[in-house]
Amino acid sequence: MKLLTTLFTLASTITFLTAKPIPTILSTDIGSDIDDTWALAHILRSPELDLKMVLTETGEALYRGQVTGKVLEATQRADVSIALGKDYGVMGEQHRHQGPWVKNYDLSAYPGTVHQDGVQAFINLVKTTEGPINIIAIGPPPSLAAALKQAPEIAEKCHFYGMHGSFDLGYGGSESISAETNVRVDPGAFRAVMSANWLSNTLTPLDTCGLYSLEDDNYQKIWSSTDDPLLRSVIENYCVWAPRVPWMECDFFTTRSSTLFDDIAVYMAYDGSLLNYEDITFSVTDDGYTLRDPQGPFTAKVAISWKDKEAFQDLHIQRLLKQ
Repeated sequence: MKLLTTLFTLASTITFLTAKPIPTILSTDIGSDIDDTWALAHILRSPELDLKMVLTETGEALYRGQVTGKVLEATQRADVSIALGKDYGVMGEQHRHQGPWVKNYDLSAYPGTVHQDGVQAFINLVKTTEGPINIIAIGPPPSLAAALKQAPEIAEKCHFYGMHGSFDLGYGGSESISAETNVRVDPGAFRAVMSANWLSNTLTPLDTCGLYSLEDDNYQKIWSSTDDPLLRSVIENYCVWAPRVPWMECDFFTTRSSTLFDDIAVYMAYDGSLLNYEDITFSVTDDGYTLRDPQGPFTAKVAISWKDKEAFQDLHIQRLLKQ
């Protein structure tokens, strides 16, 4: 496995040295599940991806912008703009799972750009950026859907990588499929995004992303990286988040990560070769199920199983640790 990991690392290095980093936009509901924060760190440690903007999704845009801004500022990446997406009012303290971490953070003081109309800013960035562009979507996509409604032509410049759906396996590897959260929260928005004319459309459903976490020595390497501002921000958020969500054991975060669903969407955007893919035609139900359906209206390239999850874990750790 170590040899395989070395070969994939070498291949990624060669790709980076011979290709210009791809302009990338992250669409995220950061601040709900901690995996979005891990995914942001993953992007920032991936030299193939030139992160230009973070577009907040699904809910209290100011709070999500605060979490994003504090992470970016901590790692001196204020060159990344923050686009505040569609807002639905104040969520309430019980839903701000990382809220204490940003309690005193003033987003208006973020040294980079904060766009109050994030949907329009997203459209403008895509239109003015020389393509192709990566869109990494790791949350329910109402802001993306709104942008596509206003300017459907922007999809033609973009590769879409989404953490969405459940085709053969559900949460926790269940053999019963699930109404995956990023689809279930707003099935209409997901349908709109799947209807867009993307350059490519690639999904990681629960079948692959729902099976990934960091454990044992690999996790401890991150846990102990107190001198790294980016990784320290991730772990600080994890320590705040874990006791505040009802599905976590209170001491879980000291031994391993939670499920890192979103990191697989990031991985697909720069490599993805350790995954097995299938072109799947499907439909989306009103309660958020993605169903295999030969007559369905949507088709995507789907990461349906792992070739070597352990090799990816080694690669992931190397990136986060800048090895």
